[in-house]
Amino acid sequence: MKTEAFAHISDFPMTASDKLRYADTDRQGHVNNAVFATFLETGRTEVIYGEALADTGASFVIARLELDFLAEVNWPGEVQIGTVVQDVGRSSFKLHQKIFQDGKAVAQAVTVIVQMNNERRRSHLLTDRAKNRLNTLTSPASTC
Repeated sequence: MKTEAFAHISDFPMTASDKLRYADTDRQGHVNNAVFATFLETGRTEVIYGEALADTGASFVIARLELDFLAEVNWPGEVQIGTVVQDVGRSSFKLHQKIFQDGKAVAQAVTVIVQMNNERRRSHLLTDRAKNRLNTLTSPASTC
């Protein structure tokens, strides 16, 4: 993916924001690295649940999360999360996300999400509706 094409929050087809809490800070006075995964979840759930993508009897699980820390995040304030679909497969899709504070990129991640059949606990094919919607959230710049 050409991540330089996503230098600004406005470059992403889906965006979300999170308010920073004092409890998010660590001993060094900046937001703890573990909280970055929560920020990514905020953006991810906008795609998955805001769009009602799961098939009946299925749910989504993370198969892989690759997270790069680019800069500190400081309290107080908020962060913006940009999300773009990088790839759509048979039962999974890949997201590219970037977290921004005050317009500056502070982290980026690639997440592989798999639809799982709740009863069989195995992968479950994405519906055509889900694939079509996910494909509208890709960007020509998101090619690998």
